[in-house]
Amino acid sequence: MTSLKIGALAKLTGTNAPTIRYYEEIGLLPSAGGQSGNQRIYGEGDVRSLTFIRRCRAFGFSIDQVRELMALVRNPASSCVGARDLAQTHLDAVRAKLAELKALERSMAAFVTNCDASCAGGPGPDCVILDDLAQLRARSS
Repeated sequence: MTSLKIGALAKLTGTNAPTIRYYEEIGLLPSAGGQSGNQRIYGEGDVRSLTFIRRCRAFGFSIDQVRELMALVRNPASSCVGARDLAQTHLDAVRAKLAELKALERSMAAFVTNCDASCAGGPGPDCVILDDLAQLRARSS
């Protein structure tokens, strides 16, 4: 594989062409080096970079975090401690979101349980869940 057009790069990496163009536009992916006619030509380095970007995004890293990781990849003097620190920060954020989702799950389960215990399948305005959602109360964390 020495040269690929954008469609082949997209297929190979599981990325669509507009996303590739977007990554080029924001500087995550270097602009295609060569051109054949009016089409961009990509090489193995582009496949590797785009794969790296896609994997980072699949892990939920933000564009800015991917940019930081790409800078570490491109800088031979960088330390992998920077990548580790960024990954730890992201892991902390994921764990915080997970805790929020678990709290949400508990609240939703309580709604459903309450409904199961007191709902007779009557009209919507008498629904326990709908009534509970309309009640003012302090947020619990």
